[in-house]
Amino acid sequence: MKGKIGDRQRLLHILDAINEIQLYTETTNLKSFLANSMMRFACVKQIEIIGEAANYITPETKAMFTDLEWSQIVGMRHILVHEYFGMDFELIWQVVINDLPILKEKILSAINTIQ
Repeated sequence: MKGKIGDRQRLLHILDAINEIQLYTETTNLKSFLANSMMRFACVKQIEIIGEAANYITPETKAMFTDLEWSQIVGMRHILVHEYFGMDFELIWQVVINDLPILKEKILSAINTIQ
């Protein structure tokens, strides 16, 4: 599934993962997040999915959306997959609360552009 059709589907996968994380965390706070291993690891898995999908977006599409930090998104996935014993869950929480809403808006804009 190469090209823009595949890229649009991958962008939709990113959006789905963000929506899942927001659903998990909409009624919680940092203290509850840290106390709930199932929620923490569900969020980590969804962030991994975001990074994996971003990793396979074509260079042409990435060039269209330079406001997205593609390498940081993919890099976060690599860290989570390979450093699973050293995860900083407070940092994950900050990503969930601060970064994902911004990413969601950018992904929605990209999806609407690639109709």
